[in-house]
Amino acid sequence: MKEPTIVPSLEQLKALTHPVRTRMLGILRVDGPATATMLAARLGLNSGATSYHLRHLAQHGFIVDDQERGNGRERWWKAAHRMTQTDSDLLPDNEEAREAFDAYLQVVVTNYAEKLQRSIEERVMLPDEWRETTTYSDWIPRLTPARAIEVRDRIMAMLSELEDDPDGEPFTFQLNAFPQPGHLGRDPEAD
Repeated sequence: MKEPTIVPSLEQLKALTHPVRTRMLGILRVDGPATATMLAARLGLNSGATSYHLRHLAQHGFIVDDQERGNGRERWWKAAHRMTQTDSDLLPDNEEAREAFDAYLQVVVTNYAEKLQRSIEERVMLPDEWRETTTYSDWIPRLTPARAIEVRDRIMAMLSELEDDPDGEPFTFQLNAFPQPGHLGRDPEAD
């Protein structure tokens, strides 16, 4: 049985700063165990490169051998955790940790953008009842940092309480919460 969550150390976080690794880990979490050959075909890579990235994920504890599958010639991998939760407060307070955290977040956001793009491309093929579940909405209220954290944490708590429905399908919620770009980081003298 998979552990529910991993909060990566700095070294583990560095291992996830490669986009192929985060995509592989996501596939193993959502679609279940796979071989390097299966993942290579899905990701458009050769199996040697795929095996390299799988070994890297295993070395850092994100995936494990699936002992129930394979025949000695095939090595099956499965995710060790249902999700990765990052907490910059648990990382060392230094430049290396900040850079690794930002590099990881860059990969995550890129993967999110790709998933959003694929979801809109595939929307036309969805049955009506699934098409109606989809929304691409944003809200931009004016909040203090304390209130923004409160709202974000309430949403995350609600999503964390959801249990898998045996008759359900994987359904993605992406929570992207951030200060409106171009406001806090801008140079007021440039206006």
